[in-house]
Amino acid sequence: MASPERQLMMDARAVERALARMAREVVEHNNGVAGLCVMGVQRRGVQLADLIANEIERAEGQRPPVGTLDITLYRDDLTAIGPRPVLGETRLPAGGIDGRNLVIVDDVLYTGRTARAALDELADFGRPARIWLCVLVDRGGRELPIQPDIVGRVIEAAPDQVIEVLVPDLDGSLSVERARRPEDA
Repeated sequence: MASPERQLMMDARAVERALARMAREVVEHNNGVAGLCVMGVQRRGVQLADLIANEIERAEGQRPPVGTLDITLYRDDLTAIGPRPVLGETRLPAGGIDGRNLVIVDDVLYTGRTARAALDELADFGRPARIWLCVLVDRGGRELPIQPDIVGRVIEAAPDQVIEVLVPDLDGSLSVERARRPEDA
């Protein structure tokens, strides 16, 4: 059960409904599945991208290719996160990204810096025809002029709060919680 410091914002069913709607919006934006590729931002965006691709396959009978982006080395605060950042995997779909319609999937959009880093990384790998930004939660608070194309839910959070997306592969459950930012952050 959540402590008074944590508040459940979306349970598993609410997340599943949001992801199903987001998958439909992706297909609508792309006018089908042809030429579509879903790219998840490490860490939780990767699991969400897989869930969206699964939902697209269920609805359309065809699963779009899924890739992963590790934006760690593209962050503008790399020196602030320590001398040995933990790197994940960037994995592009077979055939690369040139000329494809990409959907960048992330868990939470806050300042816009992660999305900017993802765009910078993608530019190093090719030139997509189109890129959409898809996030499960938009919490506001932009520092950069970046807006998502597809949003699961808008959840307001104070600067001293964090929005945490929990996914089964990493956390053992599927939900979204709002919590107080740890004192040492």
